[in-house]
Amino acid sequence: MRVLVTGGTGFLGRHIARALLANGDTPTLLGRDFRDAQPLLQAGARALALDMRDASALADACASAEAVCHAGALSTAWGAWDEFYEANVRATAAVVSGCQRSGARLVSISSPSVIFTGRDHRDLMEDAPYPRRFASRYSRSKKLGEDLVNGARGLQAVILRPKAIFGPGDRALLPRIVQGARAGRLRPIGDGQNLVDLTYVENVADAVLLALRSPAAIGGTYTITNGEHIRLWDLIRTVLRRLGIPANLRAVPLPAALAAATLMELGGHVRGHEPMLTRYSTAILGRTQTYDISRARRDLGYQPRISVAEGVERTLREF
Repeated sequence: MRVLVTGGTGFLGRHIARALLANGDTPTLLGRDFRDAQPLLQAGARALALDMRDASALADACASAEAVCHAGALSTAWGAWDEFYEANVRATAAVVSGCQRSGARLVSISSPSVIFTGRDHRDLMEDAPYPRRFASRYSRSKKLGEDLVNGARGLQAVILRPKAIFGPGDRALLPRIVQGARAGRLRPIGDGQNLVDLTYVENVADAVLLALRSPAAIGGTYTITNGEHIRLWDLIRTVLRRLGIPANLRAVPLPAALAAATLMELGGHVRGHEPMLTRYSTAILGRTQTYDISRARRDLGYQPRISVAEGVERTLREF
């Protein structure tokens, strides 16, 4: 298939494009900076330089593809609501419009954070209700994006919610944790027993390929993880030791961390810059968040190929 990948020059987008090429498909990478994508272009991927804020051009690009993977987004714990709305809601509306015009299948990348309440949850399924109050502006904007996809008439769409994507090329998850540890700012939050689900990036790419072709997936929403419940702070300490960074970290009680994050957010609003800690990032690091992926296994035939342990090894090689 000819598949347009929004955010195609980003971390996830490049891995999706690599998987498409290996599958015999022709990906078009939609982005603005193609320096990191040169190996993909040399392997047969196409480049489309386009700013996703140009809604008309984005819709036209989607209308010319056989299928679209909408992976482009503003994904951060901090930012102005207008920026999240522009990147995650208006852009999604343009993608939906283009796919409706052409009948292209859409695989839209969302996030389990849309159902995260900021409290512990275990084995959550896709039909868990949206919270009355979202944990972050990012979460709220991704929920509005899901509404656009689910409410579009005649759209052949699948929503994937990958949790905590990591792997070679990641600049957000493990690198930020390592950076904080090297600077002496990292502290375990809570009792250190919280379980989380992570997802190796190539497993997400596998799920995208399955969603592009599975007849049973149309109209469905699927959480994608590695299917392993990992004790987060044990894993972080293992990574730090492997990198020669002191891992004997002093913990901070979760209520104290949340209170500190509240004050830091207030200071961030006053000074106009991202605080070191937000209530959302505190909850992500201190709460249990595990998911049931049986629906993806059943409808997509999804099986995580690469374990968390192997994924961490591959990621550490890049460090």
